Amino acid sequence: MTLVPPSDWLISVDDHVIEPPNVWLDRLPAKYHDRAPRMAKGARGAVWQYEDMLVHTIGLSVAAGKEKEEFSPNPVSFDDMREGAYDPVARVKDMDRAGILASINFPSFPRFCGQIFWEARDKDLAAICVRAYNDWMIDEWCGSAPGRFIPLVLIPLWDPMGAAREIERTAAKGARTFAFSENPEPLGLPTIHDPGRYWDPVMAAAQETGMVVSMHVGSSSTMPSISSDAPPLANLTFGAVRAAGTMLAWLFSDYFERMPNLKIALSEGNIGWMPYFIERAEQVIDKQRHWAATGGVQFYKGDSGSEATAPVPQANLATLDIRRTIRDHVYGCFIEETSGLRCLDIIGEDNVMIETDYPHSDTTWPDCIEVAQRLVKELPPETQRKILRTNAERLFRFTPIEPAVPQGT
Repeated sequence: MTLVPPSDWLISVDDHVIEPPNVWLDRLPAKYHDRAPRMAKGARGAVWQYEDMLVHTIGLSVAAGKEKEEFSPNPVSFDDMREGAYDPVARVKDMDRAGILASINFPSFPRFCGQIFWEARDKDLAAICVRAYNDWMIDEWCGSAPGRFIPLVLIPLWDPMGAAREIERTAAKGARTFAFSENPEPLGLPTIHDPGRYWDPVMAAAQETGMVVSMHVGSSSTMPSISSDAPPLANLTFGAVRAAGTMLAWLFSDYFERMPNLKIALSEGNIGWMPYFIERAEQVIDKQRHWAATGGVQFYKGDSGSEATAPVPQANLATLDIRRTIRDHVYGCFIEETSGLRCLDIIGEDNVMIETDYPHSDTTWPDCIEVAQRLVKELPPETQRKILRTNAERLFRFTPIEPAVPQGT
């Protein structure tokens, strides 16, 4: 048990849940049980079966409690992971051990924004599965320990009106945020710049309900590649460019002008890159805003020069204030770094939150609060508390319940 009192524990805005086998079978009528997500026997233990897909849990997703030398990308079974990965009561015990006051949990089998259901052939059943997951997350996972979990839900990505209704339904049940894609285009979905305003019903519902749009790195189902033969860890390090692209896409879109209460969180995107791209965006606006304001000019994809295209919705470049827009709408999230913390004058100390990434291989568990306090120790006490706790409380409109736990045991 950490020696830090619960009043000084952190709120992690990005952890993960390994769904237990009963999530869908307990909530769907029996007639769907042979087609719903369910467990099947695989070569290395239980695997998820859904339509014609078999989905394994890999060792890197459940590395908490293991030595770094034991990390593996190979499939694992439930016997190979901590109970806290899939059991909420055990999770709370692991949170108490590590000084995690509250936690947001992204899905695993459905993938970070529910891509598995978008890819399914039977969209009617997929919509039922999305609702079942959300009820399980709110009622069972979060309901098992009130005040310790911030409910994050999924939406049916293929049905914006249905997604808006699901946002409204789950918000009424206590959900505070929903998972969205960092870049829908690789999934085969319209981008946030779609002239047809595909995502407007979703974002309007988010603004109306106060639900935060949480976009986990990797929710585009892509991994940036430096080159065709770049080593895996080089590409893994390079992966933060996805979050940078997400931030810039939203800043230059017109969503924040049209929906002034909309908030986004760049989950597990890190923050060290933010100061550079903020300053670069300001420079680009200053130098290039006049020709770009037409909205109908794009660069050629091969030769130098430009060509006229259909106008793309974008922010008003004459009035766009990058830093003010970030202060009002954009939140960066980090696990273990100091570079961004040294540039809070650019990012904004009210727009940064910490994560522990339990039970993934990047996690700081079981030393979460000690690591976090070491990272922020050079900052003023009020700023430390914002980053470790109160920014998340304010953004997600969540009041955690501090547990009564024995100290020093």
